[in-house]
Parts: sequence; structure tokens; C-alpha cells
Amino acid sequence: MEVRTKKKLLIVDDSAFMRKLISDFFVDNKSIEVIGIARNGKDAIEKIKTLQPDVLTMDVEMPVMNGLEALRRIMTEMPVPVVMLSSTTKSGTESTMQAMDYGAVDFVAKPSGTISLDLHKIKEELVEKVEYAAQVSISKMKKRSPLPINIKATGDVEVKKISTSPNVFKWDKTNKKMVLIGTSTGGPRALQEVITKLPSNMKAPVLIVQHMPAGFTKSLAQRLNQLSAIEVKEAEDGDLLQNGHAYIAPGGFHMRIQKRGSSYYVVLNDKEAPRSGHRPAVDILFEDNSQFNDFDKIAVIMTGMGSDGSLGLKQLKKSGNVVAIAEAAGTCIVYGMPKAAVETNLVNEVVDLDQIAKTIIQYLP
Repeated sequence: MEVRTKKKLLIVDDSAFMRKLISDFFVDNKSIEVIGIARNGKDAIEKIKTLQPDVLTMDVEMPVMNGLEALRRIMTEMPVPVVMLSSTTKSGTESTMQAMDYGAVDFVAKPSGTISLDLHKIKEELVEKVEYAAQVSISKMKKRSPLPINIKATGDVEVKKISTSPNVFKWDKTNKKMVLIGTSTGGPRALQEVITKLPSNMKAPVLIVQHMPAGFTKSLAQRLNQLSAIEVKEAEDGDLLQNGHAYIAPGGFHMRIQKRGSSYYVVLNDKEAPRSGHRPAVDILFEDNSQFNDFDKIAVIMTGMGSDGSLGLKQLKKSGNVVAIAEAAGTCIVYGMPKAAVETNLVNEVVDLDQIAKTIIQYLP
């Protein structure tokens, strides 16, 4: 019988208590083995050289060298997949966005501050993310530097014939449009690649579900807004949907829309149960949009664990005109959500991450 070699995990945290808790999470793990600990970023860099781990968990706030500085050096000098542990403070959420930009695969929010006695609450999430991170090709984590492109698709753009199952329809570029985007692991950097390339005068609003805890989506929205030609904000209940604006569902809230007169508004709900462990959920966003037929939808599913979005895509495709775009496996940090979408046989375009914005634009008025 073939014995699968376990992936090697290095735990980086200045708290001995936290190091012990995290180590205990992996005692009986079949795919991950803890091979060492480091007390700060400087120590981590030395340990990586000697222990050659396959994956790291790393605290953001540490003495001597903090997690951000260590991550920046690690990804430049000796790239290794990293899952960050972050606090939910304002500075913590901002640091987490910076970590995503530096090349961290994912992050886990500590339930109660720097020393979280109740860390067991996020055990399952942390273990799952470390297992996925250990499988990530590090070449996909190289830092990208997308620049805003203030362009508008003008004139006739060649558009492929859209074939959906079982119906075939002609895409009318003059109809009203709405862009719906769903993503998870690797999503912040993927969103930066896409959103920064959308033109300020695009004739559609953009609704985004990124799997993130409460607090982090605001920092993500602010960061994207600084880099983008379009306006990006964390969605608020009652927001009027406007062309050239992107609305990110806040962590902990499902996002739907409501029609009043001829306009559409954001509706947020933090009481409805999570869907497949997610609130917000891409499936909820897609399913909700399926009931409105006075605009066409461009549904985009990018990198992420699991299958969120595929059930919603089936619902979307049952009514109205929908173009479905999935990120190609070659650029996904985790090819889970796009793979599930592609397997529905309802995806029209499978494209690399750096081509997604261009693909969206070609379907807009």
C-alpha cells in the first residue's frame, strides 16, 4: 500500500500557548505534520532554511520581526505557502489585506484577540486552509502589480456565440447588464487583478461576494477603491445600485437586491443561516438575481475552495440571459469553485485571471 508523505508545517507565533494550541490541531492529521516552531519572523526565516517546510501558519503581530515583514521577505527570498493568523482590529484587518497582497495564500481571524483562549472555534477552518495551502503551487502566489485601466470598450467587439444548455440565445449588448462575482481563497488578489481593470464608465453595477469574516470586507473594499477606476465600497443595506460602482457583501451578511420603481437596491441579511458554511454566499447572490429579468447578467466565479456558486449558476441559467465566466485552473490559487461551476456545463468562458476583466468588458454595452 502506498504511503502518502505528509506535508511539513512550520508554526510561527510569539506566544508559546498559541504555538501549542495550533500544534495540537494537527496531532492526528493524515496529511500535515508539524516539523517545527518559530517565535518571530526572523526566527521563521532561519527555520525555513533549515527545515524546508511545505506550508506556514504565521501570526501578524510579533516582536523582532512582525508577520508582514517576514512574509514580504519569505515570498521574495524563499517562497512558501503561508496562512496568516490575524486579529479583527482595524489595524489587523488592514495588515491582513497587505499580507494577501504580499502573497499569503489565506488567513484565519482569531476569535478573541492576540492570545485566543478559544482558538478551538476556528480549528476546522484553520486545518482546512492549511491543508489546501500546502497543495498550492507557489508560482501562483508571485506578486502581481495590476494597474487601473481607464478604458471603455468602444465600437464593435467580436463576441463569441453564446451557447447555453438547453437554450441558445443572441447576446444583445444594448440591454441593461449586471456583473456578479463570487470568489474565496485567493480572492483578494484575484479581485485586485480584475476590478482595477474595469473602466469607470462601465455600464453595469458589480456585486461581489468574497468569503471573509466581518470586518475584513471593509478593508478589502477600501483597498480596491484606492486602486480602481470604478467606485468600490462595502455594501450597505439600501445602497442604490449604480453603473461603474462595485458593492462587496460585508462579512456575516447575505446580499440580495430589491427593485423599487425602475431602480435596484442592496438588501443585507445577517439572520438567514449560512449556506454551505458561508455568509455571504455566492449561491444566495446568484439565486436572488435569477428572479429579475429586466437586465442581463454576467456571472463570474473565481478561485476558491468548495463549490459555492454552482447551484446559484444553475438557477441563474434557468431564466434570462446569462453569460458565465470561470477562472481557468492554471491561474487559480485553489481550483474548487470554478471547477464546480465548469462541471455544471453552463460556463460560457473559461479564461486566465488576467483576461477576466477584458472578457467582462466585451459583453457590456
